Amino acid sequence: MEYTCVKAVYFSPAKNTQLAVRTIANAAAKKLGLPLQELDFTLPAARLEKTQFSPDQLVVFGTPVYAGRVPNKISPWVAEGFLGNGAAACAVVTFGNRSFDNALAELCSLLSQDSFSVLAACAVVAEHSFTAKLAPGRPNKEDIQALCQFGEAFAQKAQENKPAAPLAVPGQADAPYYTPRGTDGKPAVFLKAKPLTDPAKCNQCADCVKVCPMGSISAQDPSQVTGICIKCQACIKSCPTGAKYFADEAFLSHVAMLEQNFTRPAESTWYI
Repeated sequence: MEYTCVKAVYFSPAKNTQLAVRTIANAAAKKLGLPLQELDFTLPAARLEKTQFSPDQLVVFGTPVYAGRVPNKISPWVAEGFLGNGAAACAVVTFGNRSFDNALAELCSLLSQDSFSVLAACAVVAEHSFTAKLAPGRPNKEDIQALCQFGEAFAQKAQENKPAAPLAVPGQADAPYYTPRGTDGKPAVFLKAKPLTDPAKCNQCADCVKVCPMGSISAQDPSQVTGICIKCQACIKSCPTGAKYFADEAFLSHVAMLEQNFTRPAESTWYI
């Protein structure tokens, strides 16, 4: 197969998936001497028209892990918004040091249903979007080196163009979502939790409006979250004055539980 380009495709509110996918795709592109193109479908405006690929393209496709799965508000778009047409793909999920559970199996399944040929997959440790105490600073230098090596291996496998058995990754594509728990060990229910705004700190810059992947923050009044919140923390991370925060007790208890139990360094895993 004569490939024409490598595509980096990702949903990445916290930017860690973007980094992992870009690194793998860039390494693959350099290995094959091909141009690199990007498709960031994080924001609603990028999820309006279906994207088609072709067999002469290599695709590195990534999402973060939310509750052990592909984010449930994004998985329908992954299922319906892309058509692989036989393009070779590498599936990537990033997880915040606890576990990737069934997310990688789900993403591989979705891409296969979209008619991609999934040749490689990986689950990459990244700093947790809820707290910097879990996997701080990751992907770090060593992680980046491993991502580059994996990208080269993906490119090599695609270039060999040999018939391959279906890729085996752990997990079950349609398994139940992970149940968040608080410090008391009981389920922590915070589906309706939304970020609050400190009016004394908010300067009305509207950066939070621009980065919300659900388009849920009011442009007229950035303190109001008028739609679905997926707890991605994009608004909090982008706020230049630190005006955004969560105060929901169940959410904060879950974060505290994670900090108590999952600070040990997790390892990324690679499948090719």
